[in-house]
Amino acid sequence: MTYEPITDLATLESLYGAPAEASIRKVAGALNDEYRRWIMASRFCILSTVGPEGTDASPRGDDGPVVRELDAQRLALPDWRGNNRIDTLRNILRDPRVSLLFMVPGSGNVVRVNGRAIVTADADLCQSFERNGKRPRSVAVITISEVYFQCARAILRSGLWQGRDDSADLPTAGQMLAALTQGQVGGKGYDSEWAGRAAETMW
Repeated sequence: MTYEPITDLATLESLYGAPAEASIRKVAGALNDEYRRWIMASRFCILSTVGPEGTDASPRGDDGPVVRELDAQRLALPDWRGNNRIDTLRNILRDPRVSLLFMVPGSGNVVRVNGRAIVTADADLCQSFERNGKRPRSVAVITISEVYFQCARAILRSGLWQGRDDSADLPTAGQMLAALTQGQVGGKGYDSEWAGRAAETMW
């Protein structure tokens, strides 16, 4: 089955109509007190980038604020231990445009930051994030071009914060790896070792 695409802005805009005034007036060019408080309460965000191979969206989390405010126009996001694919960082080096979606458990709102980023291994900045003798190998410094809150309908529709657990019958990471590699990687051993490995390499 094929679907007819919408190919021009006039058709798309006529389908949706004009945006509400609030959706335009909510946009700020830098952090104000309200957006600052909201983002500093967020321990989890999605960082989206774009590069020659396409797009990338990467979850980022911490046990305190996921970013640090450097000033009203700049945020610092440490690159804590991950899988070393560095897809996001590669993209930033080639195209600095980024978007971040900040979430706070219990809130239907999501706060978005659009801007441009650099990746730095500045020794003083990396050391300033040090914890338990570990520090990030690099930090993304994001210069804000706009910040605003998103409509809450998506989270309300999904019941994201209603305390449900829909994961019981889903494949585990080990099972997904095993299926992709004909059992050469992953499996029960991967799953059983993951919790301990994660605890030792969280930062």
